[in-house]
Amino acid sequence: MTIEFPYGLADFHALITENYLYVDRTDRIPLIEKAGRQLIFLRPRRFGKSLWLSVLENYYDIARADEFDKLFGHLAIGKNPTPRRNSYFILKWDFSSVSPQGDAETIKDNLHGYINVQIRNFCLRYKNYLSAEVTLYPHNAALSLESLVAVTRDAGHPLYLLIDEYDNFANEVMMSRQRGARDRYEALLYGEGALKSLFKTVKAATAGMGLERVFITGVSPVA
Repeated sequence: MTIEFPYGLADFHALITENYLYVDRTDRIPLIEKAGRQLIFLRPRRFGKSLWLSVLENYYDIARADEFDKLFGHLAIGKNPTPRRNSYFILKWDFSSVSPQGDAETIKDNLHGYINVQIRNFCLRYKNYLSAEVTLYPHNAALSLESLVAVTRDAGHPLYLLIDEYDNFANEVMMSRQRGARDRYEALLYGEGALKSLFKTVKAATAGMGLERVFITGVSPVA
């Protein structure tokens, strides 16, 4: 059987099911669980952060329980799984997908629009598990998140939030040569900026509201 080298591929499900090379690091999952419920992992680019999030996504996703043996049976964690395997709703954000173009208000709308799309996709994926509808607020994704957390809590399963490249679009704004780049950056991250306000909501949701775990990756501590 030929094993292909997965250059640039950060999709764990595809790596395993399409017979790509995967160097097993799943024995780190129990260590991650013990390290804490809200973690941020800052490392240089091309360090494997996105792939690691994909591993966590597939391991903890309640909707992939029937695929556990296929995906993990031959790996370290498959031989010694933790009690939390396949027990979470997974909400995943990739902030490299948020456009940094435009003024501060436009970037804020880009951020809120992206998060609302991901929450809507979440609702479609888990529709058979949810007994109530999530309310989406087009111009305030923080409220959309609060609604989602309430609905998932009532559904009886905890929520795991994975955020990839949380600093990507903020760094793009900061490094931009466009006029007013510094002002736009400060509008996102200082005071009641859009990104800072969003993370306040995330923090509040972890205080017994139903958002049980958060794992964030990035390159720099921008917020």
